[in-house]
Amino acid sequence: MKVLVIGGGAREHALCRALSLDPDVSALHCAPGNAGIADVAELHTVDALDGDAVAELARRLEADLVVVGPEAPLVAGVADAVRAAGVPCFGPSREAAQLEGSKAFAKEVMAAANVPTARSYVCTTPEEVDEALDAFGAPYVVKDDGLAAGKGVVVTADLEQAREHALACGRVVIEEYLDGPEVSLFAITDGETVLPLQPAQDFKRALDGDEGPNTGGMGAYSPLPWADPKLVDEVMESVLQPTVDELRRRGTPFSGLLYAGLAITSRGVRVIEFNARFGDPETQVVLARLKTPLAGVLLNAARGTLADEPPLNWRGDSAVTVVIASHNYPATPRTGDPIGGLDEVAAQDAPHAYVLHAGTRREGDAIVSAGGRVLSVTATGGDLTEARDRAYTAVDRIRLDGSHHRRDIAAKAASHA
Repeated sequence: MKVLVIGGGAREHALCRALSLDPDVSALHCAPGNAGIADVAELHTVDALDGDAVAELARRLEADLVVVGPEAPLVAGVADAVRAAGVPCFGPSREAAQLEGSKAFAKEVMAAANVPTARSYVCTTPEEVDEALDAFGAPYVVKDDGLAAGKGVVVTADLEQAREHALACGRVVIEEYLDGPEVSLFAITDGETVLPLQPAQDFKRALDGDEGPNTGGMGAYSPLPWADPKLVDEVMESVLQPTVDELRRRGTPFSGLLYAGLAITSRGVRVIEFNARFGDPETQVVLARLKTPLAGVLLNAARGTLADEPPLNWRGDSAVTVVIASHNYPATPRTGDPIGGLDEVAAQDAPHAYVLHAGTRREGDAIVSAGGRVLSVTATGGDLTEARDRAYTAVDRIRLDGSHHRRDIAAKAASHA
């Protein structure tokens, strides 16, 4: 099978790594990719938001499957263009991807499907914003209605900060604050059958102890030793299947990766948000634990034959990923800094720890930073403590001037295990 992956972050590196280990994959391509992905896939230049260009590339490569990684191409309708060209594509249509593209649309679907979520208001005027903030009180949860690369949400006890963010967004969703730990649960679906993956937890704040600004994610771990063993079944029944059924009922079936961001509240599971693609950095730890070869599962989802797929096999180990971010991230990051230590990790920590590239590029013989989140250092172990130790041993070998990372990824969960 020839596979083309669209995107160039650590999520796509994790996908390409998993696909490269699949014996059924005879050729692996990625566009635009990054310096790390180049080690496992052939890179191509393409405008990932241009559906026709992506479809043309897929045809030229005679791809048997296209996997669209990031949300922006999905919301732009790239998967539709690829399918129209006769190539199976893993990723929802433009209309179904509105589940991530519009928070207001997601709330509407959840209401119709009786999916448990936070009470909310959609606001477009300063008056509506003030009324909603007043109705819910602190802590305030304010979400940009559109895509914001994981940084469109502000959770704050500061009324002025909440109001300022709301007014800067235009159309905004203001909702009640959900208490309790957060869980990310991915499911692969062909629009009818839903195949859940293993849950993970990510860390959104930039600094240890969940301090600092929201980011796209600074680390993740899986499995969750503290979670109810019945959690996946419960979420399948109350969230994932009803949402997929409702979208099919509307004539916009969702085929691809449905990501439920959940809060485990004192009143039960509540959906914080949906995404229409693999999450980053949770993909890094979930795929590290997946034993079933990936390509066939994604192809069955793209073809509408997921019901034929046997239950997924999982390794019994744990996985932790730690994100190394560039100077000043999540504000305007500094780029172009050389990255050292990658060869040392490969030589001394493999196969239990490895580096997935996010914002990198090659300059001559050097690999330099090219984005805010630069690397995802991922490790597996018999339990979370061993996986953490291996991840941080590898992290400490990396040299990137001005970079920062959290030291507490999975620490609390490891102590509970």
